Amino acid sequence: MEHHNMPRERLQREIMQELGKRLDPKSLAAWFSCLSVKTIGHDSIIFETPNPFISNWIRQNYNDDLTRAASQIMGGKVAVSFEINPDMTPPAEEPETQKSRRAEKPAAPAAPVVGMNPDFRFDTFVVGPSNQFAYAACLAVSEKKARNYNPLFIYGGVGLGKTHLLCAVGNALHLANPRLRIICIQAETFMNEMILAIRNETMDQFRRLYRKECDVLLMDDIEIIAGKERTQEEFFYTFNDLHNVGKKIIFTSDKFPKEMTTLEERLRSRFESGIIVDIQAPEFETRLAILKRRADLDGIALPQEVAVYMAEAVRSNIRKLEGALIRLAAVSSISGSPITVQLAEDVIRAILDDSESSLSPETVMKVVAAHFKVKVSDLKSGKRNRKYAVPRQVAMYLCRELCRQSYPEIGGCFGGRDHSTVIHSCKKVGIEKNTDLEMKRHLETLKRQLKAG
Repeated sequence: MEHHNMPRERLQREIMQELGKRLDPKSLAAWFSCLSVKTIGHDSIIFETPNPFISNWIRQNYNDDLTRAASQIMGGKVAVSFEINPDMTPPAEEPETQKSRRAEKPAAPAAPVVGMNPDFRFDTFVVGPSNQFAYAACLAVSEKKARNYNPLFIYGGVGLGKTHLLCAVGNALHLANPRLRIICIQAETFMNEMILAIRNETMDQFRRLYRKECDVLLMDDIEIIAGKERTQEEFFYTFNDLHNVGKKIIFTSDKFPKEMTTLEERLRSRFESGIIVDIQAPEFETRLAILKRRADLDGIALPQEVAVYMAEAVRSNIRKLEGALIRLAAVSSISGSPITVQLAEDVIRAILDDSESSLSPETVMKVVAAHFKVKVSDLKSGKRNRKYAVPRQVAMYLCRELCRQSYPEIGGCFGGRDHSTVIHSCKKVGIEKNTDLEMKRHLETLKRQLKAG
């Protein structure tokens, strides 16, 4: 190839310039500033990076862009590969550039932002009663007002905003101090990186990255390591090394620590040693506000009656609600049809999974009765003692939330009760879930069982 004998420094510069035509400046600076050409072959090129996380991230997210840029500069198709060099130095500069810098005191470089979505910020998070405490705790951590909130453990159902808050903390900390070395990572990625390091005999580099070269660790879906003995052991020592020197650690999980039955006790105690905050399914007003904000950001003209319908129809998953909005706008644009309630009904019917669309009051009553060890007939009966009253109230609440039934319809399913009785039961459970830990756990367990079919 025509550039086979090109000096590495020049090839490096030209590839980065070509990449600049494809990527935004932030991505280029964050991920490729620590990438260096090591070896140039006839139809291959080897880059080196300081750690496996960065090389794997580039491979997973920018491999095609990098390969095309290198092939363009090399004058033919090349294969791109990576090697790890923890002691690597920044790429050498051209002599003229070096001269211009001799009189300057170099500014401290910003650390690369690893794994954070830049759009997930505090100012783009819609706050409501269901997530207010979690939001306040995350904000306090980002402003360094809560030293005892370490670790911070955020838990809640799928699609409720845990990852948004996790990244919001990281983005705020990076804005306040660009030199902080922040790693935001899925727990599964941590596990896969560890397996790769064991296979390649690079555990020293792996540990250096997560224990020595990390100032803030943000780990999503930590429940994935439960039952993974080798991963738990490695993470236990990683946690200790970071925590002992006061580095921030934040987790998200869809399970409360005590519900992770296959999690080692020593890890569970560490998860519970800081502060635990939860995010509940948002109430109607918050869902409506989230929907309207997303419509405004995407430039979608969403009629009020359509927004109200959608916020009422999709209750348990904000990610799915936003997905329904995007799909609705796309269908409207492609078909040339106006955005109406009827069109929204068709879109939402298509995205609801079987567990949501087919969930019936009878199914709810069966699951609740089995959970509380009573009979379905007891839920429909006039028995008023607590053994039967609490399960009945919980079942009514879940029918209202998950089956989208009206109060009179629910009353009819429970032995012909008046709608005012159903309203009282739903309000009572709604209050207790925020004040009674046992009630909250009952509801979380039942929802998981019902959504799992």
